[in-house]
Amino acid sequence: MTHLILQAPNLVASNIEKIAAIASAGGVQELGNTAVRLLDVDPDARPEVQACCDEFGMDYAFFDQIARLRDCRILAMDMDSTLVNIECIDEIADMAGRKAEVAAITEAAMRGEIKDFAESLRRRVALLRGVPETALEQVFAERLRLNPGAERLIEVARDHGLKTILVSGGFTFFTERLRRGLALDEAHANTLEVMDGVLTGRVLGDIVDGAAKARHVRALAESTGAAPEQIIVLGDGSNDLPMMAQAFYSVAYRAKPVVRAQARFALDHSPLDAVLNWFRLRH
Repeated sequence: MTHLILQAPNLVASNIEKIAAIASAGGVQELGNTAVRLLDVDPDARPEVQACCDEFGMDYAFFDQIARLRDCRILAMDMDSTLVNIECIDEIADMAGRKAEVAAITEAAMRGEIKDFAESLRRRVALLRGVPETALEQVFAERLRLNPGAERLIEVARDHGLKTILVSGGFTFFTERLRRGLALDEAHANTLEVMDGVLTGRVLGDIVDGAAKARHVRALAESTGAAPEQIIVLGDGSNDLPMMAQAFYSVAYRAKPVVRAQARFALDHSPLDAVLNWFRLRH
């Protein structure tokens, strides 16, 4: 039996009925105000379902079976524009009046147009030379916000025994604060060099790029004995693709087209905790 989960902030009954007819659904189960499960659907209807969902502003996901969340072992997340609402490096650059220049490189890297992430990061960080370290604190306090559903997703995943890991091409200044605040198991990111209270424009140590992100997820998978079917990875940019490839539940969150095309699932409209509606939760 194939299941189809439909989600949107505002579900419209007539739209659900139309998709149920297209997919030849055998029944409909409500999963709250923002999600429904269509039962015994025709998997071959996927192209038509996708077209309708794009038109109606709905997220969809097909499953041969609904797994139990407690059978998963890992929830891995990107930080910038996935767990949080900003690209931290762009906001730091804004403090120095260089946001447009840095953001243009960020955007090109995320779209996959700049293939060498490490080089793109070094170019951007070099533009931050001379920015006071206090600017990072200001960005964290004034501009960084968790994306909707982040706290509930992490809390429920933890309650069901999953290890939680934040893997970012951004900076430890932010990931460590988020790790502590959200009680995450691990966080990995790049370290900005600071001397005399200002950024030097350099990164310390090895760059956390796409390959490094994948290595961190694989290492946690090995230590927990997690198979791909037990791993959830959320990302939005091209450097997230290697770690997303480690997971059956590869989730493109408000993602660039190159990521949307390669991820198995996508959340274009729903909050992060919409992932939970794909699973059976213990009561």
